[in-house]
Amino acid sequence: MKRTITPRLRTLVLLFLAVTGALLAGAGPASAHAALTGSDPSQGVVVPKAPDQVSLTFSENVSMNDNSLRVLDPQGKRVDKGKPTNLSGTTYAVQLKSGLGKGTYTVAYQVVSADSHPVAGAYTFSVGAPSRTVASVGDQDAGGGVVGWLYGFGRYMSYAGYIVLVGGAAFVLACWQRGSGVRAMQRLVVGGWLTLTAATLWLLLLRGSYTTSGSVGDIFDLNLLGQVLQTKPGAALVSRLLLLAAAALFIAVLFGAYDKREEEEKRDLTFGLAIGGTVVAAGLAASWAMAEHASTGLQPGIAMPVDVLHLLAVATWLGGLTALLVALYRAPADTPVDAAAVHRFSRVAFGSVLALVATGIYQSWRQLGSWSAFTDTTYGQLLLVKIALVALLVGIASISRRWTGRLAGPTVTEEAEQSAEVEEKEKVKASAATKEAAVKSGAKVSAKVAGNVSGKSGSAGRSSSADDDSPERAAQLARQQAAVDSARQKRVRDADPSRFGLRRSVLAEAGVAVVLLAVTTVLTQTEPGRTEQEAKAATAASSSSSSASSSASDSSGGALTLDMSFDTGGTDGKGVVRVDLDPATVGSNEMHVYVQRPNGRAFDIPEVKVAFTLAAKNLGPLPVAPDHVTTGHWAANGVQIPMAGDWKVSVTVRTSDIDQVTVSKNAQIG
Repeated sequence: MKRTITPRLRTLVLLFLAVTGALLAGAGPASAHAALTGSDPSQGVVVPKAPDQVSLTFSENVSMNDNSLRVLDPQGKRVDKGKPTNLSGTTYAVQLKSGLGKGTYTVAYQVVSADSHPVAGAYTFSVGAPSRTVASVGDQDAGGGVVGWLYGFGRYMSYAGYIVLVGGAAFVLACWQRGSGVRAMQRLVVGGWLTLTAATLWLLLLRGSYTTSGSVGDIFDLNLLGQVLQTKPGAALVSRLLLLAAAALFIAVLFGAYDKREEEEKRDLTFGLAIGGTVVAAGLAASWAMAEHASTGLQPGIAMPVDVLHLLAVATWLGGLTALLVALYRAPADTPVDAAAVHRFSRVAFGSVLALVATGIYQSWRQLGSWSAFTDTTYGQLLLVKIALVALLVGIASISRRWTGRLAGPTVTEEAEQSAEVEEKEKVKASAATKEAAVKSGAKVSAKVAGNVSGKSGSAGRSSSADDDSPERAAQLARQQAAVDSARQKRVRDADPSRFGLRRSVLAEAGVAVVLLAVTTVLTQTEPGRTEQEAKAATAASSSSSSASSSASDSSGGALTLDMSFDTGGTDGKGVVRVDLDPATVGSNEMHVYVQRPNGRAFDIPEVKVAFTLAAKNLGPLPVAPDHVTTGHWAANGVQIPMAGDWKVSVTVRTSDIDQVTVSKNAQIG
């Protein structure tokens, strides 16, 4: 049997590693939960004189330090002064030095959102007229890189540890109390506790680097650790460690004093352990709810208790499923998991799924806000994958329930056990008959031969008898007999087709649960759909405002600004491209092109091309290939507009080797 189990478990482990690596590797810095919804001065604008301050507005409250907001002049020198301040609500500002000259300035920000995730980005504005700039902040890697991957892996392991700890203990206490004395179950629950404890300490160490520099060298920086302990996420991690100490006491009682009690005495202790365990499990779940999605945004007072209930339901279902899998495969032959325990877990799992669906519907509404967000946002698309996995898991669970139903009543195991006992008795009788035949055959040996060897035989017999009576020989025989008995009992247990089918279906459920947990981990690191759509709306409003102001400036011969949304259809293929043309008159003009994600964050793409067409005069397209200046910024000088008219400005955006699109707008030039 061992040869058939090991490959399956090895496959499950490999699936775990592959899915975790693939999904967590995709959780990069774009997975921030607070989006930049506005700024003053805004992205790409040209102001007549230098402002006194730069202000940024986010979709939710953020945490800042002295270097969270930086403003760089065209030479790359910092021109901000003082600490960033909170003007009102979710708007933050930093003061600028006086006497700033003309040119293009870069605003870089790196903050921590209210749900504990780092947010970074940059944009530019110009004073007087745009200029070339050497300021470059790169594609800031807050929450990404090696540290980001390690942090994501730590989050996955913390969820996995919590599920195994809570679900395993609940399975023993509510479904299979005899399991408290099974070594495999003890190892499972203790392993969950150790995993959650180690992952929590790991996250606490990584937190400082994860939200600031992203450098591996800063992981063990005690100053950063001290700063983390003063934040809400740091306090949540510390409270989780304290609750884990209480969980350790619970485990000691469950597998110690509880296991040694008689059945009648266990009933009284079961109620106390159930109450205490529920309080500790809810407290551990709250350590996530108080510092992540549920703690900010819409209806946090309702969302946090719902999130706690959601985590408890997930742990009871998936953790109990893991415990059942271990019980079916690793329980001793003399203490198999019985049909009653499986039936009890089936009912508990059904209730957990109902709670999971109810709380999941509320969370989906809260994080998405509209049906379109399911397909138009990354969060919604991941949520669809999660829903599909849950549906698949429920489908496999229904198969398990059918196998469970067949375990009721007189089982095949009992019949097989009786058959095996009869088989053993027949083997004993056959062995005895063989020995008797051998004795009779030996009696026919001549007395002379028997006499010649009698002395030696007697001596050897005494020696053999002495060997048979030795303690070592007795222990060896006992071990052999125990191995034979265990093999017979396993053979009897595996002869039950219903139990075998249940083991296979539960193993399949566990495999899907591994993938589901990985998707859920990535989902918690992804910007909610409601936030992403709000950022898009804010960008659109800003674009409309810019277009209106540019139309007004067109009549007076001022600069022209055009904003166009694009979608190349590939990975990271959505965004907004802005074209600034100054002075937007006949003759030579200076052109600047800005590319940003829907959340307002500037980013680089492989290629940007611009073309001007005057259809009324059958003129064009006149191509322009701007030079890359800095992140998300391209520029070209000497752009010639030969005559005034209603020009079509087309921008070709290429986001990969094969993904590109051309967007266009008409504008009066000259």
